[in-house]
Amino acid sequence: MRAAIDLVIFDCDGVLIDSEVISARMLIAELAEHGIEIDMGFVARNFLGRSYPVVLQRVREEFGITLPDQFEADYRARLLAAFERDLTIMPGVADVLERLAVPFCAATSSSPARVTRSLQLTGLSEAFGPRVFTASQVANGKPAPDLFLHAAAEMGAEPARCLVIEDSLMGLRAGHAAGMRLCHFTGGSHMIDLRLPEDMPRPETTLDGFSRFFVQFPELLVKETAR
Repeated sequence: MRAAIDLVIFDCDGVLIDSEVISARMLIAELAEHGIEIDMGFVARNFLGRSYPVVLQRVREEFGITLPDQFEADYRARLLAAFERDLTIMPGVADVLERLAVPFCAATSSSPARVTRSLQLTGLSEAFGPRVFTASQVANGKPAPDLFLHAAAEMGAEPARCLVIEDSLMGLRAGHAAGMRLCHFTGGSHMIDLRLPEDMPRPETTLDGFSRFFVQFPELLVKETAR
């Protein structure tokens, strides 16, 4: 019998906000300017769910190219500008947050500045408050379990009683390594026609949209009190 769920941990990009397709398309275009040709499948397998320094390291290892010092700052600035124009909240997630019967938090590979602005733009800042944890707070980012374990510890929850909502391969591996229950979210626009490797951790369930969240996890729906 599975343990009850005491805490829901949401990834941010591609789960709370529909940002990954924006980030991926911009990264593909920016790298192409430096002679590095990749596609969305490569981004999904190697970059999604990872912090930016790890992405740059992967580029160096895979292609033998060291990007200019200014590349990261320029990319981040252009990406935030794109978010200002195009970023949207994931449909149905606000309703889920309002009706959850257990505590919740976010654990993301994004930088503190990026996740703060992302939540502001999508109206989620108040819902999460200080319950947002980033890879900058731990020694090893996803796919290591450090970030999820840190979030659980800060929230006072046992790992086995946490449910992780993740879209990326790296995030699913991190949740699995942390010994947490896994829900693979596939409702982001970047997931259309995207196939992750067969050797990815098997999630407890797959969720293609937040309108079905309480269908799959009815025990997490707050019970309405009689009037």
